[in-house]
Amino acid sequence: MNEGNDSVCWNMSLMEEVDCFSNLEDIDVTADGSPILRVLICVVYSIVCASGLVGNLLVIFFIRVKQERKKSNVNFFVLNLAVTDFQFVLTLPFWAVDTALDFSWPFGNAMCKILLSVTVMNMYASVFFLTAMSVTRYWSVASALKNGTAHKSCCSAKWICAIIWILATLVTAPTSIFSTVGNVTGEQLCLLRFPGGQHWLAVYHIQKILLGFVLPMSIVSISYIMLLRFISIRSMKTSNPRRRSQVTKSITIVVLSFFLCWMPNQAITLWSVLVKLNVANWNKAYYIVHTYVFPLTVCLAHTNSCLNPIIYCLMRKEFRDKLMTLIHRG
Repeated sequence: MNEGNDSVCWNMSLMEEVDCFSNLEDIDVTADGSPILRVLICVVYSIVCASGLVGNLLVIFFIRVKQERKKSNVNFFVLNLAVTDFQFVLTLPFWAVDTALDFSWPFGNAMCKILLSVTVMNMYASVFFLTAMSVTRYWSVASALKNGTAHKSCCSAKWICAIIWILATLVTAPTSIFSTVGNVTGEQLCLLRFPGGQHWLAVYHIQKILLGFVLPMSIVSISYIMLLRFISIRSMKTSNPRRRSQVTKSITIVVLSFFLCWMPNQAITLWSVLVKLNVANWNKAYYIVHTYVFPLTVCLAHTNSCLNPIIYCLMRKEFRDKLMTLIHRG
């Protein structure tokens, strides 16, 4: 595709690259199964949207309406995470329509900017809240085991949440500024269009990799390793292996789900950065991975983000008990 040398485009319907400089004539690309892929993506988006709406509404209902215990920092973060992911799943029907139309954007420029901004902002906010929850969980458990009472600071939790929303808004600013509907080979696409060459798009991706995966994953891992180490030491002193087993299981689920769902997407994004910086070559393998594999990694990442509150809540007995009570009453 070649639209000129004054911009670089990024199709955000699947966060899929539309390289305005590359010439596909240099690569032997046979007819692909993109209609099947698009149908699969639409089905996944529909399932994630439906389950995300129900799951996140239940989490909000249990915490805000049916909350019988005193407020805690973790619950406050879970509530904000549920609100974040609820907002995110509301964008999925629009991306499903865009995908079904072969990524031809039918909703106009204003909706392109709004939906892209909401999608990216909630992606960052979701990851930031997961990170804050891991740190808070270590701090609260460590304080409870050391002092016999949990450390509570709802006021500080509210400030942390406010800071997270502000940070998510700030890192979303490039998306809000440079998103637009552009014409690429006769099709109207919802794009990020950066002036001044591919290096700006590479910087955008580096920001996504560092702030959306590497830094949060490092903090989450360190927090949970410290928590496991602390629990292990306390368990040896108190002879309470059951507590250690429960915490180890829940931590493993959270860390693995975060890593496995986001790693494929971030790895391909890193490959894209290397191509834009001329460290790696733009070739047939790159095209095939972005055409067939990358959209699926986006679905996987979206699924993890939408179902995070459900994962957290189902691992906690109090929420499982409330859910069972609600089901029996129904």
